[in-house]
Formats: sequence, structure tokens, C-alpha cells
Amino acid sequence: MILVDTGVWIDYFNGRETIHTDKLDSSLVEGIVAMGDLIFLEILQGFRGEKEFRKAKSTLLTLEQYGMFDNNMALKSADNYRALRKSGITIRSTVDVIIATFCIEHQLPLLFSDRDFVPFVKKLGMPSVLAET
Repeated sequence: MILVDTGVWIDYFNGRETIHTDKLDSSLVEGIVAMGDLIFLEILQGFRGEKEFRKAKSTLLTLEQYGMFDNNMALKSADNYRALRKSGITIRSTVDVIIATFCIEHQLPLLFSDRDFVPFVKKLGMPSVLAET
């Protein structure tokens, strides 16, 4: 299984063709895409039209669902954020820290296009779907 970050999903729903959306498309066909609750929330918040919202919601609910956050993950996420900050890297989004930490803890590869995930791959061993990150 893999997780896919919100930015890739946004590009996918907007019909943008990138290496990331192509990989998402092929992974959906393979049946290896799971959905994290925080990612689900971020995606659904972005839809303005009711029709698109309902279609995305019903599509995303067909994926295997993961609850990503609890007290244990809060502590691990804080540790990871602090470890990166000590090495001079500040991550802009708390949600990205949680997503990355969840992937690290569960050894779930993440498909992402957001540069904030790169330090998690390089410094903390987060598995990435695409090797060029």
C-alpha cells in the first residue's frame, strides 16, 4: 500500500498530468492506494462545488482508510519536527509532519510533490514512492 499526499490528489482531480499523477493513476488501477484521514480532510476542504465534492468523497471512501493521529503520533511527530529543526530545517505544515511521521512509523511509501517531505526522506528514512525525491 501507498499513501498519496494532498497536493498530488489536487493535481489529479484537476486533470493535471505529471509524473506524480501518472503514478497515482497506475497505483489506483493496481489497487495499492490507501487514504489517511488527514489527507481525506484536506482534499475535501478544497472542493467548492457540491457535485465535485460528492463525487470525490464517494471515490475516496472506496480506498482503505487509515486513522493517522493519536497521542502516540503527536509525540513522534513532535520528535521528528524537533530533529529536523535541530538540523536547520523548518517544516511549514504541522499536517505534513504528521503525514510523514505516520509513513515513517508504518513504513508506508508516500507519493508527494511537496518539497517539505524531502527532509523526511533524506534525514528520517521516510519511504517515498518515487526515487527522484
